[in-house]
Amino acid sequence: LAFRTGAAGGSSQLTWVDRSGKQLGKLGEPGNISDFQFSPDRKSVAAALLPSGTGNGDIWIYDAVRGPRTRFTFDPILDENPVWSPDGRSIVYSSRRKHHTDLYRKSSDGTGAEELLYSDNLDKTPTSWSEDGKFLLFHAPGSGPGLDVWVLPLSPERPGSPLKPFPFAQSPVNEITAQFSPDGRWIAYVSDESQRFEVYVARFPGAGGKRRISVAGGIMPRWRRDGTEIFYVGLDARVMAAAMTVKGDALDVGEVRPLFGPLELLTIANYRYDASADGQRFLIIPPQGSAEGVTVVQNWVAGLKK
Repeated sequence: LAFRTGAAGGSSQLTWVDRSGKQLGKLGEPGNISDFQFSPDRKSVAAALLPSGTGNGDIWIYDAVRGPRTRFTFDPILDENPVWSPDGRSIVYSSRRKHHTDLYRKSSDGTGAEELLYSDNLDKTPTSWSEDGKFLLFHAPGSGPGLDVWVLPLSPERPGSPLKPFPFAQSPVNEITAQFSPDGRWIAYVSDESQRFEVYVARFPGAGGKRRISVAGGIMPRWRRDGTEIFYVGLDARVMAAAMTVKGDALDVGEVRPLFGPLELLTIANYRYDASADGQRFLIIPPQGSAEGVTVVQNWVAGLKK
């Protein structure tokens, strides 16, 4: 049994760093942040704050320049996994209000009522919105034991008909945290088909094969705004950068190198970092655990019998 003491999972402080990990400053007041995402113009940050004390778990909007935050959702049920629309005018998020997690949408300025965007009997996590605004990616349980990547067209097949998602990556293993490329032609996602989580890229809407991007494992991919890099988190919690070049209908993977780390990780699907448009600065949740490292307890099961 291995464990670490400290404040992991508690109050988090959003922190600016450069590509080497050098701290450049703090953003806003601390909170129990589970995941967050920049707005397309990088002027705001939508962050999901987990319940603390008697408070609700809601989404808050941070001013990325000045730091103050404004509450965005108010339902007593946990709201999380915020994803911005490409024009920055809407945010989609997940909430478990009907005994399963559904997708909700609300104007990013907080005005107007929220909308139940898509509901079924599965737990869904939104992850990315295409640049043309036509498609939303989410992962949900599949027909097997793992999670699958689904695409939700945001226009119904016929006026008045319900939205109908279709699978993008579907197999007996896990496929999660899919992210559209800036041009909408590619999707980066994570799969454990090799018995280790790795980052892959495949064409959208699905013609052609896929390429593995990560080296020695990877989670939480994000594209640089110009599409020339994919960032991801290695299994040692360090942020990595993979150089990407598009040549016609082919995608070439260049040098993959570590940037900085480790991050404070919560789960394999909760994003704990995001990148500036030029990829030169990052907003992260740094580690908060004890400097004394990890404690290992041998033969711990024997203690249960006492």
